[in-house]
Amino acid sequence: MKPTPLLGFAAWSGAGKTTLLKALLPLLRARDLNVAVIKHAHHEFDTDLPGKDSYELRKAGANLVLVCSRRRRALVVETDLKCDPRLADMLRHLPREGADLILVEGFKDEAIDKIEIHRPALNRPLLCATDPYVIAVATDAPVTLPRQLPPLPLNDPAVIADFILRRFKLGDHAAKTTLKPV
Repeated sequence: MKPTPLLGFAAWSGAGKTTLLKALLPLLRARDLNVAVIKHAHHEFDTDLPGKDSYELRKAGANLVLVCSRRRRALVVETDLKCDPRLADMLRHLPREGADLILVEGFKDEAIDKIEIHRPALNRPLLCATDPYVIAVATDAPVTLPRQLPPLPLNDPAVIADFILRRFKLGDHAAKTTLKPV
């Protein structure tokens, strides 16, 4: 069985990784792709709200809480890691059955193909200058790239979705939309 393609989205904080993924997901789903997402968080987070049973059970001492219904399941595992998790470790926990593509938000130091999101107005350096795994740069303004990479228009997620489909030969990889200059 062919491995599920893995594509990261890397950027400095505030560049719009989640915003772009929220725009891309419906476009990829419209092409009949089943997409999994792994998101790195830099802090403690909760998947539930105080007062909900799963939250209260975890706070009461459960190290693992699996909440499930006929439409959804969520597994919350308390960990005692001394450092941030590695992507390879997180991939072992991700059910892959039926996934056509795995998108990764964050984990910018991992050795995986990634699209850099760059907003020149944030005045941050390009990650692609030192990261050989960046395969394209999505930007909202013209930028001089330090090596030959396709620039993608950050404000046109359909073009980015088509790039992903062609790159990983997914769905209708002969998409009608052509790359437009930024």
